[in-house]
Amino acid sequence: MQWSSATGCLEILQGDLTLFKADAVVNAANSRLAGGGGVDGALHAAAGPALLADCSRWVARHGLLPAGKAMVTPAHRLPARHVIHTVGPVWRGGKNNEETTLRQAYESCFTLCRSNGFAHVAFPAISCGTYGYPASPAARVALACAAQALACQGAPAKITFVLHTAQMYTIWLKAAQDAAPDL
Repeated sequence: MQWSSATGCLEILQGDLTLFKADAVVNAANSRLAGGGGVDGALHAAAGPALLADCSRWVARHGLLPAGKAMVTPAHRLPARHVIHTVGPVWRGGKNNEETTLRQAYESCFTLCRSNGFAHVAFPAISCGTYGYPASPAARVALACAAQALACQGAPAKITFVLHTAQMYTIWLKAAQDAAPDL
């Protein structure tokens, strides 16, 4: 499903982020940037060992990547040109500023898109896997951040959410349809 406006395009797809071609794909990373489960492990496996080497060098220089922040590396063997790594919040019942941290994770990615001139960025459902964030509220946060980013000049012109499962795709599609006037 796709929505277009004068300032850009928002797209929601079901698919495999490791096969997606864009200026950047976003990795729902852990703070060690070491690869792990879910999309993080899949992106590391598909990109090859050079991605882990880049991430390890970054952590050696800067320390752990805090939740809500992001950094960028080359994509190596992925079809995308770059990987933006961001750490989303671990869901703890919604009482530990999880929504704010999730919003910051998306905003940090959009900031890197602007500063690096990325016209097209593709996201997974950040924090919705291993970190346990409920999909419907996560989708609302992500789509609100995307709509806000598309309204800014210099933001990516195209934002794609690539959801791995049919269930996640359906949840995000419903959230987008509910938010349609704002998209």
